[in-house]
Amino acid sequence: MKRTINAIVVAGLMLLAALPLAAQRNPRGTANLSLNGKAVSVEYGRPALKGRTVDALLGQLKPGGVWRMGADKSTTFMSETDLSFGAVTVPKGTYSLWARHDADGWKLVFNKQHGQWGTEHDAAQDLASAPLNQTKLGKSVEEVTISLGESAGGGLFSLQWGDLDLSAKFQAK
Repeated sequence: MKRTINAIVVAGLMLLAALPLAAQRNPRGTANLSLNGKAVSVEYGRPALKGRTVDALLGQLKPGGVWRMGADKSTTFMSETDLSFGAVTVPKGTYSLWARHDADGWKLVFNKQHGQWGTEHDAAQDLASAPLNQTKLGKSVEEVTISLGESAGGGLFSLQWGDLDLSAKFQAK
């Protein structure tokens, strides 16, 4: 009898441990860059268009609304060095990363909380926001793709989805 109860408890615990994984239905992606020997990385969900358009999906954002820049769990940004995105300084650390669509364009938002579900944005925890350059791609990208690359002695953050390309250059401080 005791073995049966233990087996039921173990099976129940295994099921509870698997629930957060089952809730994430989209693959995860990572982007990495070494900047002056210091790591910069982004970890994010990769939803697919599946016949939809980016305009239809992101057009649902209210003015000033934020998007988790992926799917499921919030996008996580980590840097081992202080960075500057133009006039905006982001201290080394780990943040959740969001895109806010304002009347004057997109902003990259660094939030002091990280690890939360992607619909749990607390604006009071926003550390900084930097302008994103928006361009249209000539070819559609099916899944959200974030990349970190080298650019003029610094780095380049880029998010592509559908025909949308959002990017921002940054430097190590």
